[in-house]
Amino acid sequence: MSGRNGLVSSIRRLISAEERLRRTHSTSPFEQLRQQMSDVLGDQGILKEVIQPGDGPPVPENASVIAHYSGFLEYSDQPFETTTNLKYPRMMKLGKDVTLAGLELGLMTMRKGEFSRFLLQPNDSVRGSYTRLSRLGQVDDFIAMSPEEQNTVPLSMLLEVVNTVRSFGNRCFNQSRHFNAKDRYKQGTTLLGNRKTQSDEEKGNIKKALLPFYLNLSLTELRLERPHKALKYSNKALEIDSANTKALFRSGQAYLELHEYDSAQHCLISAQAKKPFDTDINNLLRKVAMCYKESLDKQREMYSKMFRKLKG
Repeated sequence: MSGRNGLVSSIRRLISAEERLRRTHSTSPFEQLRQQMSDVLGDQGILKEVIQPGDGPPVPENASVIAHYSGFLEYSDQPFETTTNLKYPRMMKLGKDVTLAGLELGLMTMRKGEFSRFLLQPNDSVRGSYTRLSRLGQVDDFIAMSPEEQNTVPLSMLLEVVNTVRSFGNRCFNQSRHFNAKDRYKQGTTLLGNRKTQSDEEKGNIKKALLPFYLNLSLTELRLERPHKALKYSNKALEIDSANTKALFRSGQAYLELHEYDSAQHCLISAQAKKPFDTDINNLLRKVAMCYKESLDKQREMYSKMFRKLKG
């Protein structure tokens, strides 16, 4: 009976709070919180306010964490889920044990000792991101298999696993965690490379799946200022699709960084033939031409000085 009375009183508090809101036309509690919070995903899906900063790097994707948390619905003063009644909360494995959509992404922004408040909106971005994160356990299970065991699963499962791996790599890249992104992309290429194909169709599907990994690796290596490696991966992409404009563009970028202007121009002209009105391609071609001219001018000046010294 006492529990029932407590439930009734909670409902009454909720109704009275809503009535007050309607009467005053003021902003809701969550709306007030939103004004002082930062946007984690860039789409208002997860908002964050740091109450007490922590130390060290953010929580990595594969981590196991121990954390206290409480979840509240708007206008409710009682949590629908909490660990504060536990002296020692249980350890949670990211990708497996966290069931509240959006909380896992929030945890991955936190540092040791940090105390933060999150506002989780039930939008498609949070649900989609959480769905991808919840697949991390499936990825871990697949990676834990031996190469022989991995070759016994259907190709569709392998492709699903590597797509999840690539999505994590993309998230790391978008967060400027380029080394983490590179590791994810290389993990995907290794899983695909271990596959012993049984037919030409399967070989084609593996190559098709490898292409975006090579393109992403090339771009990531450019961000890490390693043009030689960027060129290596863009060439691998061109081995699969010789007319791929992204691969040609990445090669042009890498050659430019290596000051190989003829090669850069060749790749970019080939890309321009496929996409003549692409702004990025045309802008980079102009940059290559300018750098090439500056290089030739410097060479002429250098040779001119050498000849003057010889004459002297």
